[in-house]
Amino acid sequence: MAVALVCAVSLVPGSTQAQQRDSGRVGIRTPTTQAQPTSPTDSAPRPPMSPRRAFLTSLLLPGYAQTVFGRDRAAMLFTIIEIGSIGMARKSALDLAEARALAHDSVVATYQIDATTGLAITDPKTGLPVPDTWIASRYTSDRIKARRTHYEDWIAAILFNHLFSGADAYVAANLWDFKTNIGAVSSARSVTVYASVQVW
Repeated sequence: MAVALVCAVSLVPGSTQAQQRDSGRVGIRTPTTQAQPTSPTDSAPRPPMSPRRAFLTSLLLPGYAQTVFGRDRAAMLFTIIEIGSIGMARKSALDLAEARALAHDSVVATYQIDATTGLAITDPKTGLPVPDTWIASRYTSDRIKARRTHYEDWIAAILFNHLFSGADAYVAANLWDFKTNIGAVSSARSVTVYASVQVW
C-alpha cells in the first residue's frame, strides 16, 4: 500500500520538479501598457459653416449660406430681391442715359407755310421743309434728377440686400442648432399664436 502511494505521488503532474522557476525568464518583465491621458473632446455640435464665413459668402452672393443651413425660403427671398433689383437698376440706368442724351433735343411743332400756295416752304439745299416752331425736350433737368434718384435707389437696394443677407447668415450660423416654429390659428372670435422651440 505504501509503495503504491509513493508511485502515485511521483506520477502526479505539477510536482516539485515541475514547479522550479525557468532561469531564462528571470529578470524579463512583461511590458505594461500605460493609459495615455485623453483630452476631453467637445461634444457640442458644430455648424456646417463658421459665422464669419457665412457672413462673407452671403455678403458676396446673397442666399448662398442660407442654402447651407437649410433655409431655402430665405435663400429664395434674397435671390429674388437680388435679381429684381439688378434688373430694375439696369432699366433705371438706361432711362437715365436716354434722358441725358435727349436733354438738349427738340421736336418740330410747325413748318413755314407759303402764304400764296399754302404749302410748306422747302430748303433749296436739302429739299426738306423749313421748321417754324419747336417743342422743347421733355427731359428737363428735374426729370433727369428724378431718374438719377431712381437709379441710386436701386443701387442702394442691391447693397442693402447684400448686407442684410450677410447679417442673416451670421445669425443663422450662431443659432443653427436652435430650432423654432411659429404659427397662428384663427377662429371666429380670436387668433391664437403659438411657438415651439427645440434645442438639439
